[in-house]
This record gives sequence, structure tokens and C-alpha cells, in this order.
Amino acid sequence: MFRTKVQDTHLFDVAIIGGGLAGMATALRLQAAGRSTIVFEAHGHAGGCAGYYRKRGFSFDVGATTLVDFEADSGSEGVGARFLREVGAPPLRGEALPGYTAWLPDRVVHLHRDPALWHAERLATLGRTPAHVAFWSLLDGLAAAFWQASRAGVRLPMRRPADALHNLRAVRPRHLPLARYALTTLGQAMRRFGLRDDKPLAGLLAMLVEDTVHATLDEAPLINSALGVTIRGAGLTRHEGGMHGFWRSVVAHYRALGGQLRSGCDVRGVTGLPGHFTLQTRLGICHARQVVCAVPAETAARICHTLPVAHRLERYLRRDRARLGGAVVAFLGVPDEEITDQKFTHHQLLQDYDRPLGDGNNMFVSVSAPGDRLSAPAGHRAVMISTHTSLADWWDEDYAQRKKEIGERLVHLARRVYPHLGDRACFFEVGTPRSYERFAFRPAGAVGGPHQSLDNTNQRAIPHDLGGPGVWLVGDSTWPGLGTVACVLGSRIVAEGALKWSSRSR
Repeated sequence: MFRTKVQDTHLFDVAIIGGGLAGMATALRLQAAGRSTIVFEAHGHAGGCAGYYRKRGFSFDVGATTLVDFEADSGSEGVGARFLREVGAPPLRGEALPGYTAWLPDRVVHLHRDPALWHAERLATLGRTPAHVAFWSLLDGLAAAFWQASRAGVRLPMRRPADALHNLRAVRPRHLPLARYALTTLGQAMRRFGLRDDKPLAGLLAMLVEDTVHATLDEAPLINSALGVTIRGAGLTRHEGGMHGFWRSVVAHYRALGGQLRSGCDVRGVTGLPGHFTLQTRLGICHARQVVCAVPAETAARICHTLPVAHRLERYLRRDRARLGGAVVAFLGVPDEEITDQKFTHHQLLQDYDRPLGDGNNMFVSVSAPGDRLSAPAGHRAVMISTHTSLADWWDEDYAQRKKEIGERLVHLARRVYPHLGDRACFFEVGTPRSYERFAFRPAGAVGGPHQSLDNTNQRAIPHDLGGPGVWLVGDSTWPGLGTVACVLGSRIVAEGALKWSSRSR
């Protein structure tokens, strides 16, 4: 039995497993549409890999530090802004970032949000040859077309003729010829323009696509890469209090709508048939007409092992098992004086053009806004330094030493931006794949879903409706992949499907 007034005889319209952004956005959409929902989150609070943790007066973002396309006044309504409006939530309270700085081995590039400033900056710092101009023009065109299509609700993978018809309406006729790039990688496009061996350009793009599609230049699908490279133009916003502030607002609104959130409550199994599923949880039994799995695909298969979705996921899990990756994050609480003399509060650093990315050779530094008392005590700032890492090296007896060394390395490298960072830190801690497994319940500590490539994304992504009637999948294992804007897009598709199924079954 639940330790609340909710009884095990209550039948919810939809139970959502996973309280990250994909799960909570789906729950909010359904609750706002008049359906009764309950969210189960294994962690102590909502957020998932876009969450936070608090220690000694600081609040640190554990994954995403900004929200993409959540601004209501960005020319055309953003994906996130539309979501907030549709569920009746207040707009974001926070800082619209003007951009961030990329520190390459031999130059500094300011990645401005303003399109005119960015256009001038990239030509000045990365090359203005006809090949450079033509290449950027292609990326800009692809990004404009497919940002518009994403905001129009394009559905992938297409499963039935109705999906294809919907997508034809979502993609403007003049943009249809760009679909020929669906089977092209970013590396192939660069070679076409003779730019694949341009180290500064390749280095910058490699960092950007690793952060957005978790892939190398030669694996990353060109269309997805174009969207990832241009996320600043869609608007990056840091909420007051970081992700802590964002989730306080989101959860409060969800509960005000009548939604129920059970944190610290993992789901151990799902049985039953469409219209009457039974969820076994740490706090008892729950019944629901439909189930949404907003957890990694491997977790969904384990929880739903008696349902058809588990068998249907097997081939996807085999395909993507070797494509999973992790992250390491150094968290610091420091005095204001250590964070000075920089225009932007977010920075990306590449140390060596010739070394593989990850483990410090590509890292992102995020700093809380001055005066943000929810993120840090007065006179202090919260700092997060993150880098990608493989999963294989974090499970042997050298773990403690490896964790110590990489934490020190990340702080040392970040001193290129902030020379005195960590000199008088009052808090320092390092999160690793083991941390993500233990606290975020990610299998083997993997984050961000599988690295995207031509054979596992877009039309080849895991379908949202793979589970059959009444069972849905959403989150970074499904289309369109990882990131805050992707999770919100996926939530729209799943909520629409769940509402249609509910209407038909009544």
C-alpha cells in the first residue's frame, strides 16, 4: 500500500515510470488534458538526468544546465515555450544566455546566440573561404528547415501512412528537397566541401555534436548535427536556481493540476493488459489503464519483462549496447572572486585536436548566475565541469584513484578560463558513471541514450508505440534522442497517442 491516501484499488488513466523531463512533460500534458496521472520516480525528487542535487547550501545541476527553446519571445514560439503554455505553466524565470565561449587549442570562438554576431564570428575565427561559406550555408538551411519541422511536431519513425502524411504537412514544401541529406553524416558533408581536415572547424563541430547527439563527426547524422550545432539560436535559458528552480516550478504546477508524484519509489514490475495494468512498486500496487515508460530502454525491458514490449526491445538493445557512454562531472562551490572577468557563464574547452574527445579533452564549464541564492550561498557560485567518458574503465579496483585524478584534471584545465578556480573552494565532489548508476538509476551509469548514427536514429529510432496498445516509450532512448528539447518533443507525440487511445477505448 502507498503511504498516502492513494489506494491500490484506484485506477489511474496513465501511470508514468520515470520523473525526468520526458516523463514529467508527458504527465503534465495528460493531466492538463483531464486525465488522471501518477508519476513514479526512483530518485528522491524529479529531474532524472536533467536534475540536480543539493549540498552545503549549493544546488548543482547533474546533467543539463540549460533549457533549449523554452523562450516565449524568440520570434516563433519555441518547443518548450509552447509546452509550458499548453499545460498552463508559468514561463521560465531565468537568464536567456547570449551564448557561450569555445576555447580551442589555438584560438577562442564566441558562440553568440545572435545570428548576425555568430555569422561574423565564425568567418573571422574559423575561415571565410568559399568552401566555409557554402558549408555554413548548408548547415543553416538544414537547421532552419528541421527546427521548423520539429516545432510542427514531425513524427519519427514513421510507422503508418498517417505519420507520413502528417510529416509532409510539418515539413514545408520548399524544404522537402533537403530530405536527401537524411542518409548523410556530418563528416561526409565536410569532405564534400574539402573541410574534414580543417582542425579548428572539425574540433569545434566535434565538441558540439558530441554534446548534442553523442557521436563523432563521421557517425553523426547531418540533419541532427545541424540542429545540435544551432541550439543557441533556438535559445538557451538557465532557470533561476538552475534545474532545482525549474523542477520546483514544474512539480508545483503538476501537483496543482491534481497530478500525483511518488518520488523515492521505484517500479519493480508491470503486468496486465491494455486498460488495466498493474504496477508493483516499492510502496505498493498501482493500477492504470495505460503505462508510459520514461526510463532507459534497458530499464523498460526489465520492468515490463512479462509484456510484449520487452521482447520487441531486444533487437534495439543488442544494436545499441556498444554505443552507450557516460559522464564525469566535477562540482565546486567557490567564492565569487574566483569567477571573474568573463562575458559568458558557460564555456566549452578542447585541449588537443589530435586526441579523442572525452575524459577532459572536451569539457563544459557552467557557472551559476551572480546573486542566484537558490544555487549558492551569498558571495558564492556553483560550478559544474562535465566531460564525456567511456563506461568500461569505471568498474575496477582503481576506481577511487581514477575519480580523484580526473576531478583534479578537470579543475586544472578549467583554470584556462578561471585562473583561480578552486583555490578556496568550500565544496568539491566528483560524479562518475558509478554515481549515475547509484543515484540516477541509469544502467551501468550510461547517460544520454545511445550515440546517434544513421542506423539508430530518426526513421530507425526506437518507436514510441513499440509496446503496443496502452504501453508507450519516451525519453532519450527514443526519437529524437537526448536533451531537454528532444524530451519535450517526444512527450508531445506520446501524450497525443495516449489521448487518442484513451478516447477510442472508452
